[in-house]
Amino acid sequence: MLALFAAGCAGEPANKPEHGRDGTIAYHVKIESSDPGARVEVNDDFVGVTPVEIKIWGDRDGTFHNFGSADFIIRVHPVKDGQSVQTKVFRTGGWFAQEDRVPGHLFFDLNQKAPGGFTVEPGKSRY
Repeated sequence: MLALFAAGCAGEPANKPEHGRDGTIAYHVKIESSDPGARVEVNDDFVGVTPVEIKIWGDRDGTFHNFGSADFIIRVHPVKDGQSVQTKVFRTGGWFAQEDRVPGHLFFDLNQKAPGGFTVEPGKSRY
């Protein structure tokens, strides 16, 4: 009987995900910028300066969870004159709308003049 129990535990992940409300799990996303020390806002709330790691509550399939807003917005502000604010908007789904995957890493190039001066590295599955 003990051998069956031990064998059953072997398939469980060593690091269990942190669970949140509405069946969500925590994803940790590192945000970096071309110039360290850039102000980072998530949904208009200050969360730190680059480099910073933020916690995003998403669905088990690796996508953003809709907590009442169709968008999840990350904004990084310039450090020097001549740089531009960079913004990334993720869709959170809801009412048959598609949701975006939670990235594992974001890099914002503050020297970009056109919108979208960032790169996204896909996140790892948590289950």
